[in-house]
Amino acid sequence: MEKEKLEQLFDNLQGSFDIASPEEGHQDRFLAKLNSSKGVVTLPKRKKSWWKPVSIAASAAILLALGIGLFTKGPSVAEQVAEISPEVSQSQFYFANLVAEQVRTLENESTPETKQIVDDTMKQLKRLEADYTQLEQNLLEGGNSKLLLSAMITNFQTRIDLLQDVLNRIETIKNLKNYDDENYTL
Repeated sequence: MEKEKLEQLFDNLQGSFDIASPEEGHQDRFLAKLNSSKGVVTLPKRKKSWWKPVSIAASAAILLALGIGLFTKGPSVAEQVAEISPEVSQSQFYFANLVAEQVRTLENESTPETKQIVDDTMKQLKRLEADYTQLEQNLLEGGNSKLLLSAMITNFQTRIDLLQDVLNRIETIKNLKNYDDENYTL
């Protein structure tokens, strides 16, 4: 409000303010009434609301549904790929077992002399696995299925070739070590 309007308001209210003082003993009478009513006051009972239990139950049901939704998984990527192409699923199972068998062989062949090459190979396999996972995702999203299926098979073949090559190198390293040990025997 502007200063002029405020002053005009007070000018208009002039004389209407209650400036009278209460009668003498007013405070004592007020306190006496207040002290006399210190008894127990009963409040009327409130009606029970039917919606509160319903809303609590509904909230619990929503939380339960969310919890179940978070902890239950839909079909796995492999299952979804199997629905698209059962042949790929069978090939994937065969190749995955072959790769796993060769990885176990590689880990068993690991020695201090071959540790570096085994570690490097495992890193390469992880990259190839990540690439394969991306190919699966692209297939599920509706990419060019023939091209993606071919790339998936090539990925497995690359892994198998890599493992076979590394196993051959490890065998060569072992043979060279044995040859050097035989030459230095006294």
